[in-house]
Amino acid sequence: MSSLPPIQRFETAGGARIYRIPVEAFPRFIAYCYVILEAGPPTLVDAGSGYGSSSDHLLRGIAALKDTFGEPVTVGDLTRILVSHGHIDHFGGVAFMAERTGARIGIHEIDRRVLVAYEERVIVATKDLRVYLERAGVGEKLRGSLLEMYGFAKQHVRSVKVDFSLDEDQPLDGMRFIHTPGHCPGQVCILVDDVLLSADHILARITPHQAPESITHYTGLGHYLESLAKVERTPGIRLALGGHEDPVADVYARIQEIRASHQRKLERVLEIIQANGEPATISDISKAMYPERHGYEILLALEEVGAHVEYLYQHGRLSVANLDEVEREPNPALRYTVA
Repeated sequence: MSSLPPIQRFETAGGARIYRIPVEAFPRFIAYCYVILEAGPPTLVDAGSGYGSSSDHLLRGIAALKDTFGEPVTVGDLTRILVSHGHIDHFGGVAFMAERTGARIGIHEIDRRVLVAYEERVIVATKDLRVYLERAGVGEKLRGSLLEMYGFAKQHVRSVKVDFSLDEDQPLDGMRFIHTPGHCPGQVCILVDDVLLSADHILARITPHQAPESITHYTGLGHYLESLAKVERTPGIRLALGGHEDPVADVYARIQEIRASHQRKLERVLEIIQANGEPATISDISKAMYPERHGYEILLALEEVGAHVEYLYQHGRLSVANLDEVEREPNPALRYTVA
């Protein structure tokens, strides 16, 4: 990528300074890391993917805090790395940054294993995904291709030690942690005075990606909507800064928009099944709902649809039509009908 978005500076009501540093986590995909000053020792929130130029972008961004903004801080001054959640575009660069800084690493306990036993987590998650794709009705050839793409971007990451947990009941130098599972099991939003680092829980334009809880516990649309409500009940948020996209000036209005978007998706799933004329698999629904998806986006679409199908099934709106096959076969595709 020839150019990155500019580094931006934000100040909280209590005088903490937050710098938003862009990195190219994957080709043509921007993620934001944050440096927080005057809320305890200099703290880095997220470290990019560690893939390609991501870590170089982060180092240059941190150097710019002194060169461009006049902050008396260098990369060696960072003593803490807080990881908002266990997705590679946010933690893949943690090992590199820990080696450069000696910083202590914190993450929510539910995502801790992603960092400390990364290789194990990849093997288990890949197996769970394979089972899900079979149950979703994805053909063998496409399944193999999707699993290969899923594993490719994870090859460069290695396990790192975790020094402490980010706990809702234990503020840290005035920073509060709000556990917001749904998009990721151990995701936390970090409240610094009146500014919320919303990670991937609340973004300015897109609705954060959902995957069904049948693949990973503490994901799923139900958990996500509950987490939205938790943030909505938190008063006094003036600004939200996400892991991607633009700052969110009215987080409460944005929550309502995201909620409405998911309601439309739920209704669309029901419409597709009814229009299908016969029970439909998740793969059938995904092709109708996202017909133009290609490559890795097919997997994202299958997970997104699966999360909404799962939610509808959990709430009694769908039923499984091929119970005889489910009882007889090891892991057949589930075919859904409107209950």
